[in-house]
Amino acid sequence: MKNQSVVAEFILLGIPHTEGLETELFILFLTFYLFTLLGNLLILMAIISSSQLHTPMYFFLVNLSVFDIFFPSVSSPKMLLYLNGNSHAISFQGCESQIFFYHCLGGTECFLYTVMAYDRFVAICHPLRYKVIMNHKVCVVLTIGTWLGGCLHSTILTFLTFRLPYCGPNEVNYFFCDIPIVLPLACADISLAQMVSFTNVGLMPLICFLFIFISYIRIVVSILKIRSAQGRRRAFSTCSAHLTSILLFYGPVILIYLGPASTPWLGSVIQVLNNIVTPSLNPLIYSLRNKDVKSALRKVLHQVQMAESRKRS
Repeated sequence: MKNQSVVAEFILLGIPHTEGLETELFILFLTFYLFTLLGNLLILMAIISSSQLHTPMYFFLVNLSVFDIFFPSVSSPKMLLYLNGNSHAISFQGCESQIFFYHCLGGTECFLYTVMAYDRFVAICHPLRYKVIMNHKVCVVLTIGTWLGGCLHSTILTFLTFRLPYCGPNEVNYFFCDIPIVLPLACADISLAQMVSFTNVGLMPLICFLFIFISYIRIVVSILKIRSAQGRRRAFSTCSAHLTSILLFYGPVILIYLGPASTPWLGSVIQVLNNIVTPSLNPLIYSLRNKDVKSALRKVLHQVQMAESRKRS
């Protein structure tokens, strides 16, 4: 079916009720974005450079850091441009790309959290078989599966959204293109696209969350069977960072796509937390209580300082 859209571009109106605060928001969001890039790059360098961290758990953490670099990059650069006084317009293809990559990366991250929960389940419930079950080949296959699953999820949603014609209006009352905001602008019946997108966006995270929930029930039962209090604390500490990230990830998803209808301003605030704030927190979450990561980070920072001192001399 050929798309008969006459709309060549959309106008991103930004976050509602923030007129006159463009400079302050630009500084705030730029700070978060740069902190996200720097923090996740440091995590990547620390894990890659330390042979002690070449384990399945840190392999998946590397993938999470990659996603946390790409995910805010879907919406942040364009938002920072128009907050800095540039045009609010985004091309039709640009809007389509934002929706595709936003849901591709979001779906992939959702699957990745499920895989990470399975990794923790095997490590705690089957410690003697951990290296056999979570071997390198299995980790690679699971990671490729998360990418393919996210791409398939996003392809379906993007196709259903942009197979419809868009004749106008073209104002998107948001700071980036997303399906619940763009789809009502179509000048055709959107019931099928709405039903599939709600089912897809709602069902996929729900299934993943159920797998995570079941995994952690088994994990908690296994931890409670550990006789040593120190052993229980060590086991819980390996899961605490992952659990915190899951809460930060699923909270906004539930409020945006599965919760009751909210005002555009509240929806934008929740999306800002999901798109910009959470990716900047993950490096802190995974490093503050992890001695191995902190040690590797110190080595990386020391190497950077040594390289800078050699350049100056």
